[in-house]
Order: sequence, then structure tokens, then C-alpha cells
Amino acid sequence: MTELVKNLEKKGYKVSVHNTKAEAAVYMEKQITNATVGIGGSMTAEEMGLYEKLSRNNTVYWHWKTTPGMTRPEILTAAANAEVYISSVNGISEKGEIINIDGSGNRVASTIYGHKKVYLVIGKNKIAPDFESAMYRARNIAAPLNARRLNMPTPCGAKGDRCYDCASPARICRAFSVFTDKPNGCEYEVVLINEDAGY
Repeated sequence: MTELVKNLEKKGYKVSVHNTKAEAAVYMEKQITNATVGIGGSMTAEEMGLYEKLSRNNTVYWHWKTTPGMTRPEILTAAANAEVYISSVNGISEKGEIINIDGSGNRVASTIYGHKKVYLVIGKNKIAPDFESAMYRARNIAAPLNARRLNMPTPCGAKGDRCYDCASPARICRAFSVFTDKPNGCEYEVVLINEDAGY
């Protein structure tokens, strides 16, 4: 992980490293206060309990959680307009190339533009040796497992084993983002966790 940290810092990211998801969650709760926060679809964020922790001192919008008086589209819009945005990633190379796959595009769009700060929370299981391996991981590990979790009627959803490059209307891998370097326009922090987190 040392090499990855060095490469991410060269690309302009702030990087913090934590031994466990619990440790990372405590760190983020201390870092983020009195802000509007958006969270993208993320099993990592769910495993960390970030919604509950951050809701103590912030206004948090996450389409996985009900916000009284708001519809799901309204929650997605509020998350997209939040000061802080939190997402995990589907794959990251040792060189610091970051890959995400999305079905509706809300998550990839929000990691690219529109916030004061973006946190990318990444477990060690997301790290791959090179770009090709990171992309393979995103398409053939993360996406099928997410499709199966969502009970999507797709070949990968049925088996959870690999991408079939299907033409199903339920296909969830419709928008890809690749960060070769840190995007301009806002602050980014990569929160690395030295244990598996999410898919």
C-alpha cells in the first residue's frame, strides 16, 4: 500500500490510511462536520455505518436511506448538490488509476464535479497491480456482485461470477469513469483501509 499512497500523493490526492473500517469511520466523523453530505451507492459506506455516524453532525443525503418529505429523485439531486460527497470505487491500480462503474451515472458524475470535497473510501480488496487488472476487477468482480445483491435479472446478476457484456435493460454497468489523475475543481481525499471493504 506504500507505493499506492506515494503514487496517489504525486497525482495530487490527500491520502489517509487506516487499519480498519471502524477506524476510518471515526476519522471521517471527525473530519466532516456542519456540512451537507451526499453518499453514492456504496457497500463500503454501509459497512462503515457512515450514514448514521455522519448524520449526527451533518445533513446527509443517500438514496439508500429515507429522508422524510423527499422522494428518491429529490434525494439523489440533494446528494449531487452537497458540499461533501462520499463514494467508494470499483477498482484502483497501484499507479493510482481509479475506476468506477455506474448504472444511472449519479455516482460517477458526483465524484467528478460539483462538490467542495470528495472522499473516496477504498478497502484493500479494490487494489489491483495495474490498470487492466483494476478494470477487470471493476467489470468482473464488483459489477456482478452488485447486480446479484440487487437481484438484477442479468446474466451476471444470476451467477455473480463475471461480466457477460449483456444487452439487458437491467444492466447496471452503463457509465464508466477513469481518473488517471486527480480532477481539478475540488479537494479529493483517498481514504485507504487495510482490510476488505465492499465489493
